[in-house]
Amino acid sequence: MKSSAKDYVVTLSCDPDGAAVYFNGMQIAETTPAVFEVPAKMVGKPLMFKFVKEGYESKTVTVSYNKKELKSSPIVYCSLKVDRTIGSDPTVPRGQGNARVSRNNPGATAMERAIVRWYFDSDPRGARIFYRVISNAPDEVKNTNETYLTTTPLEETKSFNIQGLTYDNARNVTIEIKVSKRGYEDQVKRFNVRQALDQQEISGFFELVPKDTNGSE
Repeated sequence: MKSSAKDYVVTLSCDPDGAAVYFNGMQIAETTPAVFEVPAKMVGKPLMFKFVKEGYESKTVTVSYNKKELKSSPIVYCSLKVDRTIGSDPTVPRGQGNARVSRNNPGATAMERAIVRWYFDSDPRGARIFYRVISNAPDEVKNTNETYLTTTPLEETKSFNIQGLTYDNARNVTIEIKVSKRGYEDQVKRFNVRQALDQQEISGFFELVPKDTNGSE
């Protein structure tokens, strides 16, 4: 945009560069950095610029300049924050990236409402199933002791109501399933919570190995 004698120029800049800019609902720049001519009639009035970049939260910056300030060609600067709910990870429900499971607000997060199929079986059947949480982010999600569930086969739907869990930290949390049956070696399988949420299933089959050659229970 070429400047004229009656117009003043401001520079539009943001971190990171490459944002589109809108003024009064109209796009005035496809990408930053860019320049914008301020009409003389807008001197001293609020100027609202909206910066938009894919993968980042949009931000509106409001400025106002007098004639003296405009003569120095000021810079309108914007710092954009990464939008963790869209773009880079479309599997996360919008606004749920940092939503945390809490006893104070049970059932409030999308993961607590998600329907996840749990299925475990063994050969032979009748093995006892134990469950525990293993966390690589103990400050947010605590490790738990083993909890007895039932005997194989198990098929039901369960939600993840693990205290402190979020979509963002779920990749650092593992569900450990152990099956135990008298006369057979214990077996353990581990499942990443985030992967289970994405697949809406946590399942496994255990081929039990006898502790002795007779296979006695």
